Amino acid sequence: MTAPAARLDPHAGPPVCVLGLGLIGGSLLRALHDAGRQCYGYNRSTQTVEAATASGHRASTDLIATLRQAAADDALLVLATPMTTIDDLLPVIAEQAGTCLLTDVVSVKRPVAESVTRLARGQRYVGGHPMAGTSRSGWAATDPTLFRDAMWMVSTEDHTDPDDWLVVASLARTVGSLVVPAAPDAHDRAVAAISHLPHLTAAATAAVGAGESDLALRLAAGSFRDGTRVAGTAPALQRAMLEANGIALLNVLSEAINRLTAVRDELRDRGSVEVLVDDGHRARLAYEAIAGADPVAISGVTVGDPGWAEELRRQAHRARVWFG
Repeated sequence: MTAPAARLDPHAGPPVCVLGLGLIGGSLLRALHDAGRQCYGYNRSTQTVEAATASGHRASTDLIATLRQAAADDALLVLATPMTTIDDLLPVIAEQAGTCLLTDVVSVKRPVAESVTRLARGQRYVGGHPMAGTSRSGWAATDPTLFRDAMWMVSTEDHTDPDDWLVVASLARTVGSLVVPAAPDAHDRAVAAISHLPHLTAAATAAVGAGESDLALRLAAGSFRDGTRVAGTAPALQRAMLEANGIALLNVLSEAINRLTAVRDELRDRGSVEVLVDDGHRARLAYEAIAGADPVAISGVTVGDPGWAEELRRQAHRARVWFG
């Protein structure tokens, strides 16, 4: 699948300041640099900053100086650090760059929005989440093509400022992503089901497989490799993501446990796994039908017109995406 080219001038829009240069933040900095967008970043690790600057990028370990530069530039700030660091960063951002538009790439949206309201009241904020990544982390894992054709959720609420929304949506399009407008709580429920639950099932599959024997690991092939890939992500990063979305994750985890309990009982009592296998097969085909088809554009909506946010959300729930 190849997305239509973004109808945007990559040089347009404010400078971008990326706070956190791990896999996602570092890849974003590299992608923006390659697109010709003015950008720079911050990371607390001297090693990461040295690697970034050696690659020709502007980066610093001085958070205050970076934020002051962002304020002077009226830059778009991108929070690209784990959820566990957000509450420490927000008061500093509010003090040093409180007039800047803020977005993020954190994998949960409602908790970030609540933290912004609590700790950076008055800061303009539109959340974001690119559905892209690997099991590796750090600057060495960064890839400027990481976001190409990826889905990038942009928070879309009735009170969202349309001009701010367009700035964040255009950021996603500049690096090649497709924009999926969604309410924060709807996003968090969705990613609990399709991203966060798979981390736990991958961990369980890996633990059961490794617990069987080294023979089992020697025999392991595609289904084990693919089904446990995300278990290779650094545990601290997994925990920060999963625990931040605890309520939604509990709900889908309960459903998964109920389905597994039912299939266990069916296997024990009737020797059959038919129901779960059939349900899973149909669900996989439904996913392939959407993921394998050319993306369908949201149509008939002008951002800023009355009801624009509601209509974007409605069409996104029909698997449509925003091209700009």
